[in-house]
Amino acid sequence: MSQSKQQETEAAGKPSAVAGSLIQASETLRVATRGPGFSDITAEVAGWLQRIDATEGVVTLLVRHTSASLLIQENADPDVQRDLADALRRLAPEGSHYRHDSEGPDDMPAHIKAMVMPVSLAIPVAHGRMRLGTWQGIYLAEHRRAPHRREIALHYIGS
Repeated sequence: MSQSKQQETEAAGKPSAVAGSLIQASETLRVATRGPGFSDITAEVAGWLQRIDATEGVVTLLVRHTSASLLIQENADPDVQRDLADALRRLAPEGSHYRHDSEGPDDMPAHIKAMVMPVSLAIPVAHGRMRLGTWQGIYLAEHRRAPHRREIALHYIGS
């Protein structure tokens, strides 16, 4: 590639020639929830990264529902998840004060909780492992009362 063509490509935000090959992989992780609370999905994501031979890059996660969320949170003390669930109940309590109630009294509070929590995450990967802190885990937060089957879209880009 000529130097002027390379400069045009870089200026347009497109990568120039890369040493080594870039890979992309996608997967749908299915998680059965038991009602409100948090499901640790760290091991499932780490296992998928290992299966696709990820080395250096970024993994993104997107929960494909409007009444659930994703988060990175402490994984050492289960009281953290209980306290977070209590705080979410106080933030958006069930009740007859919502207009949207066609899917049940827990649906609108679930949408509010999903509005204030992340529904996607981007996590750096180095040497084949997510760069999470010592006490961090990845959680699916279920905001509805009934058990659900949730889908999380995973995408990896890197080497």
